[in-house]
Amino acid sequence: MTDAITEEQLAELIRTMDEAADAYIRGDIRHYLTLFDHPADYTLMPPYGGETTRGFEYTEESLAETSRFFASGEARLDVVESYVSGALAVLVAVERQHGEVGGTPDQDWSLRVTLVFRRAGDRWQLVHRHADPLVRPIPWELFSRIARGAESDD
Repeated sequence: MTDAITEEQLAELIRTMDEAADAYIRGDIRHYLTLFDHPADYTLMPPYGGETTRGFEYTEESLAETSRFFASGEARLDVVESYVSGALAVLVAVERQHGEVGGTPDQDWSLRVTLVFRRAGDRWQLVHRHADPLVRPIPWELFSRIARGAESDD
């Protein structure tokens, strides 16, 4: 039976996730990868939409490409709520961040995120991430166009 996650472990998880968000938006992907394990059953629902991906595989080339894609950013994790059950912890948060992403000038890239972690020994595994950019409300008409998809006729 797995020991219950303590308040201290949860607080450390939140601090580590704050550090991870900051590392990622700065393009320091190697540091990000030292902070959490991504197991074979990891799922990602990316902020730009599309299918849910499973697993987490990377090559030296993909690490370098991702590191170049993100630059000069800063992030802070604002936790809205946290939940713990057995070896699982869930964070509902906003990653308040800005940076140069994909060659765009520095701008706000804040994301609403739901993160599911599993405790494995003395390490945390990030087992699920769901992110979206809807930190601020958008008009219904824009939401409707987004829901129809990029290829829809307007």
